[in-house]
Amino acid sequence: MKAAVTLPVDVEQIQRLLPHRYPFLLVDRVTEIDPGKTITAIKNVTINEPFFQGHFPGHPVMPGVLIVEAMAQTAGLLTQITSQVDGAAGSPLFYLVKVDNARFSAVVAPGDQLVMKVSLKRLIRGMGLFEATAMVDGKVVACCELMCAARSDK
Repeated sequence: MKAAVTLPVDVEQIQRLLPHRYPFLLVDRVTEIDPGKTITAIKNVTINEPFFQGHFPGHPVMPGVLIVEAMAQTAGLLTQITSQVDGAAGSPLFYLVKVDNARFSAVVAPGDQLVMKVSLKRLIRGMGLFEATAMVDGKVVACCELMCAARSDK
């Protein structure tokens, strides 16, 4: 029996679904989801982010690798929420194993709201392939393909 998803999924719920914690939890809220297909989540970027101390003093810019990580965490939420909706006890933890075709087209700065849209392209034998886009004010700032693999306890 499928369970319903109540939106928005807030940060307390996100912390029950993902192992990430401060300063590395990079998703604040899930605003839309079509389980097993797509998800939209946000990260509110503030000057209080620890990475702004050194990236870059006097000209704060969110590192591109952290934008990719935010998209990967959003993909993880898609798998976790889909698992819950399908009635499973929980999805295994997935690790990011590959990033392809990463493109960065604009700077993400304090005050921006980063909107991540992730779609599952396919899930085969514990490997998920996702298409991810990050936007600010409706403009694409980054995009990539992500491959994640289910953790094996071997």
